[in-house]
Amino acid sequence: MTSALARRSFLGLGLGAGAAVALTACGSSSGAGASGTGTGTLKWGWELPTSWDPVFSSAGWDVHDLSLVYAALTKLDANGNPVPALASHWSYNATGTEITFTLRSGLTFSDGSALDATAVKKSLDRGRTDPKSLVAAQLAHVSQVTAGSPTTVVLKLTQADYQIPSLLAGKTGMIVSPKAFEANAAGLATQPVGAGPFTLSSYTQNAKAVLRRNPGYWDAANIKLTGFEVYPLPDASTVVASLQSGQYNVAQIPGSQVAAAKAAGLEVQVIPSMVVAVLDVNSGKAPLTDPDVALALQYAIDRQALLKTAQFGYGTVSNQPFPPGYVGHDTASDSLYPYDPAKAKALLAKAGHAGGLDLTLTTTAAEGVPEQIQAQLKAVGINAKISVIPAAQATQVAYVQHSQQVFVDQFAGRDSAAQAFQVLFGPQGLMNPGRSTPPELLAAVAKVSATPLDSPHYAEVLQAATALAVRTMPNVFLYTVPRILARHKSVSQLPADVVVQRFEGVTVS
Repeated sequence: MTSALARRSFLGLGLGAGAAVALTACGSSSGAGASGTGTGTLKWGWELPTSWDPVFSSAGWDVHDLSLVYAALTKLDANGNPVPALASHWSYNATGTEITFTLRSGLTFSDGSALDATAVKKSLDRGRTDPKSLVAAQLAHVSQVTAGSPTTVVLKLTQADYQIPSLLAGKTGMIVSPKAFEANAAGLATQPVGAGPFTLSSYTQNAKAVLRRNPGYWDAANIKLTGFEVYPLPDASTVVASLQSGQYNVAQIPGSQVAAAKAAGLEVQVIPSMVVAVLDVNSGKAPLTDPDVALALQYAIDRQALLKTAQFGYGTVSNQPFPPGYVGHDTASDSLYPYDPAKAKALLAKAGHAGGLDLTLTTTAAEGVPEQIQAQLKAVGINAKISVIPAAQATQVAYVQHSQQVFVDQFAGRDSAAQAFQVLFGPQGLMNPGRSTPPELLAAVAKVSATPLDSPHYAEVLQAATALAVRTMPNVFLYTVPRILARHKSVSQLPADVVVQRFEGVTVS
């Protein structure tokens, strides 16, 4: 997800708004429900993806939808640690420069084709080499993928990288049917062919996705739902009524609606997530080229006030990309940038702006947090003009053109900690508009990748990189954004996974 504020795609999907696609796939018939192996249909008010093709999906947020139709070599457990999925196990060589994945036997895609080592190689190579791939940067350390046997996939790396099992748990590692992309790669944007827990049976762009249980999924025994429907993010003012009426039986709700949902007899789960609100600060545009001006923003923001307004207190104030409890969270940085208007003014004066300065604050919706930030900046002498751009253009304007001074944003986290650093702080990072990274931070992130996940030093190395990043980069982190899900009592409790919402064991009575 690059941003929850930029979930709409700037990619041309080849369909007009409201156009529908019906899909058929081997092994995706309604027989799963008829055989008694599925229980009910979950109707999720959430969001539809920018593309159903993981290679060209432009928002990190899409991973929740794509995980319904695709499987990856690994997946993340509730705490964000990589565990087996399509691969039953993996091992590194002594230097960490080669990793071998052993696939489960008898795997197939939803189109009936074999999901073997050759298919995995072709899928990963497509992500690595397609000129328009949006996951290629994440696979930069992979120099070669080989199929050693029908069930053995070997990744040769340019340097030691122990983040690969985590990295391949998300969009980057989702395996797409070569039969499908070799026949019609463009069609995958609306007609995905993977090996996930469900298959897409019909899709109306910007309106609805209908999925059926995939009996060929490697972990089908733990998928109890017969069907799944995904809808766009519900309007906050109507979401509770929509849940009561049955339009949805699970929906994301804002903190402002928690009390109303509980009063309506709905169950509410507040699930910690990797999402954090942030201001993307372009250090390549004056006056933000002066480090003191960028630093002044850190002290000018009253994060606690923003959290209360935007989240009704759900979440925590944050100065960093990782939430409390996650291995990369650096507790020493929790109080790094307290609200201190006087210090902000002093930094501006030091930079030669004692009389104030002008900035443009870009957002997809002016109300709420952007207006509150505007008022807070005005109090220290920064005249912030709010510029509203259409959500459909946000990815292009904010992440491709990098043409804005400050963008009000949310970072959805990533499967791999090193990947999160690359997106936020890397020289080519989508959310690093200044395109500048201190050499010492690059070295710290390289050390993270070179440290085995089971090393007793991993947490220390990762937290040291976090501490360095928040002290040397201009990103202004604001507060964590938990996943608040309201559900009808007919829906069983949902797994509380921090990275990707999963549905193993979930039933609808």
